[in-house]
Amino acid sequence: MKLDSERYAVSVAFITSFFAVFLSAGIVLGVPAIAAEFGMNNIIQNWITTLTALVIAVFTLPAGQISGKIGVKKTLIIGVSIFLLASLGACLSFSTEMFLIFRVAQGIGIAFSNVAAIAMVVQAVKPQNRGKALGFTVTGVYLGGSLSPVFCGFLVSNFGWRAMFYFVLPFLALCVVLMILKIPGEWITHEGSKIDTVGYVLYGIGIMLFIYGFTNLMNGFGVISIVIGMVLLVIFGYYELRTDSPAFNMNLFRNMKFTSSNVAALCSYLAIASITTILNYHFQYVRGWDAQISGLMLIVTPILMALIAPNSGKLSDRIHPQKLAAIGMSITTAALLILVFLDADTPLFLIVAAMILQGVGMGLFTSPNTNAIMSSVPPKETSNASAAQSAMRTIGQTMSLGILTLVFAWIMGSLKISGQYADMVVQSSQLICMICTAICIIAIFASLVGIKSKDSFNI
Repeated sequence: MKLDSERYAVSVAFITSFFAVFLSAGIVLGVPAIAAEFGMNNIIQNWITTLTALVIAVFTLPAGQISGKIGVKKTLIIGVSIFLLASLGACLSFSTEMFLIFRVAQGIGIAFSNVAAIAMVVQAVKPQNRGKALGFTVTGVYLGGSLSPVFCGFLVSNFGWRAMFYFVLPFLALCVVLMILKIPGEWITHEGSKIDTVGYVLYGIGIMLFIYGFTNLMNGFGVISIVIGMVLLVIFGYYELRTDSPAFNMNLFRNMKFTSSNVAALCSYLAIASITTILNYHFQYVRGWDAQISGLMLIVTPILMALIAPNSGKLSDRIHPQKLAAIGMSITTAALLILVFLDADTPLFLIVAAMILQGVGMGLFTSPNTNAIMSSVPPKETSNASAAQSAMRTIGQTMSLGILTLVFAWIMGSLKISGQYADMVVQSSQLICMICTAICIIAIFASLVGIKSKDSFNI
């Protein structure tokens, strides 16, 4: 591939990554306004973010095999197009049910976009520059997270929550045009393979039941749902090892570097994903700030991630990526430990200090961790590796938001979140941060496990 085409490929991956996170992070600022317009209680309100993350988790693994079979670029075009149309539908929604349906469609589009974008970068860029390119793509993730609080807070406060969705439409359309006109060729790594329909069904139903049950642990059906989900996921793993064209190559997990890095990624997102929501609730419900001011505060962490991620990506081409990832998670753990004590009297400078530590820590962790995952597999398995990495992220994010939903429901019941229940918001937030701190410690050890293992390409 020519250099200009490589740059377009990386640029498209950057833009799609940016706007997937832009809405995922930005919608947190709009959740109170959306909930107020549609009259949602706190459980349904928290599902605005959880539902899309759950759908992404369900469709991520199918996206890996499908992109390898029909082509990475074609899959990315389809994913971005679905994302675009679903965002338009969200703008036009007039009921809770209609809005949540389009949030499901957004999740499908984002799942295919996430997997295909990373796979395209790995295929298009030379190995010696892969860490730098992946770092740039990850920067799109963090830059989207950096700018979304400011932009979305401004849009929600001045033009209403629908403006967030209208804002992304022209950029998604631009990506589709660039892929069609500026990126020639295609990458097909599993052309002769069959679509593993049985595997998709087992995985999709299993992960959906597991995560749904996880968010409903306070009733008997939640426990039953988790058990059935886990059984289906075990059956899925057993089936995948014995089918000729698996939805996911389970043999990749024989590589300790691949496995430990994916576990670290799962734990990191499980610990971090709900923190933005906690801080937003703290600013809006405990301190009484509006969405615009809250958004300005929430920029601290993601802007630091955006600044550090490309440099840590380049650094991971020279220094063992898992060592950098472990250092990053250690710093992140310190940040969450501070937030365990978050309440109405916490000095603002201490909250900012925690946000700075979180930004530095995650900036050091994510690019090296992604490099470790993608560099530990043979080129033909890049789609599967990208799917695994995306699955760890989305499952971790969904479970993190599930913890948030579960804890808030346990402490607040079905009350609508408002300033009059600020004490309950504080209690819920502190408990969630305790859980997330413990998970961060697990991520540190997971990052260190595979350091001495070598890349294995005989899979």
